[in-house]
Amino acid sequence: MAKTSLRTSLMIGLLLAPTLVVLMVFFLIPMLMMFFHSFEDKDLHFTLQNYLVFFKDLYYWDILWRSVKISVWTVLVTFVFGYPVAMYMAKSEGKVRSLVTLLVLVPHLVSVVIRNFGWTIILNENGLINSLLMNMGIIQKPLRLMYNELGTVIGLADSFIVYMILAIATSLYAIDQSLYKAASIMGARRFTSFFTITFPLSLPGIFSGIVLVFSLSMSAFVTPALLGGTAVKVMPTLIYQEILITQNWPFGTALSFILLAFTLILAGTFTKLVETHRYKEVFQS
Repeated sequence: MAKTSLRTSLMIGLLLAPTLVVLMVFFLIPMLMMFFHSFEDKDLHFTLQNYLVFFKDLYYWDILWRSVKISVWTVLVTFVFGYPVAMYMAKSEGKVRSLVTLLVLVPHLVSVVIRNFGWTIILNENGLINSLLMNMGIIQKPLRLMYNELGTVIGLADSFIVYMILAIATSLYAIDQSLYKAASIMGARRFTSFFTITFPLSLPGIFSGIVLVFSLSMSAFVTPALLGGTAVKVMPTLIYQEILITQNWPFGTALSFILLAFTLILAGTFTKLVETHRYKEVFQS
């Protein structure tokens, strides 16, 4: 019995070894090197100044707050537009569900850079939306739909809505359909069934989607750079500027770990709150 257990553990260790080596060489060791580098000045002397500069200057706090605000708006937009799609996927069967899933996934096989350039064609002053509204006489001058926070949120929502849809759909797939039959027998209408069965049982997927979309939005660089421009400075674009433009690697790496820490704290706190308080029973079921 002991030999079998030892042999099983050895086999699992051998199977995991290549993955662990790759993670250690290409992820853990570089992360540790960057972490130690964030405590150095340009002369490679130990210092806490890189972190103190951030926490003392309201300019950097404003950029961090803008990153959080844009990420929260992205979460709200992806939830509002993603939940109905996830519900349709859950209600569909067979080829229809496969087709909808394919339609959700295929656009995201295209590079995010190409998709963002597509949004510039739609959102710029001479783009599709402004041209259509002006030709209909609804507006007299073009709306400013990009190079601001609005354009950034639109681009981020387009990039990350797939994660919200799939996370919610996974929870909806697991709902026992007999619950709806029982509710119907008891005289419950669709509106009542949704708020007493569908929505509560889809909360784990909603919360997973929120954490995924928020984390990805906080770390997104390409979309804020292309659709936000210089007018929308967020933490990833600030890090890019410090590392590749001003060549201040120690401060840039410090900003990277500050962004990582705040994202983990906010996402972890949110997850802990929803799993231990009001919706504790949902996650235990």
